[in-house]
Amino acid sequence: MRKREQHKGSSNVFADIGLPNPDQALAKAELARQIGRLLSARGLTQAQAADLLGLDQPKVSALLRGLHGGFSTERLFRLLTALGRDVQIVIKPARSAARAHVSVRAVGGANG
Repeated sequence: MRKREQHKGSSNVFADIGLPNPDQALAKAELARQIGRLLSARGLTQAQAADLLGLDQPKVSALLRGLHGGFSTERLFRLLTALGRDVQIVIKPARSAARAHVSVRAVGGANG
């Protein structure tokens, strides 16, 4: 049996697979994940979620399946505010002189 070569990944899978703008992709993925958590916590169907968010059902389906390429960060922010969440943007010095990054951090539970 052949041994597989292993590589240690970073904390950003999008960077690991070589996608352009990996920080932005990771931030959008986390925003979409939070939207999915909030919708799930409310027990909404995709059709109900679509009505609440002002989207059509296929867009909700795409978002929940991780296909967030058609969504801008700003649009994801608007969806979160439609779900009763404040979105706060914090600008601070980079932790490392090597490279600054973008991150998303959710505070509070899906119901909180």
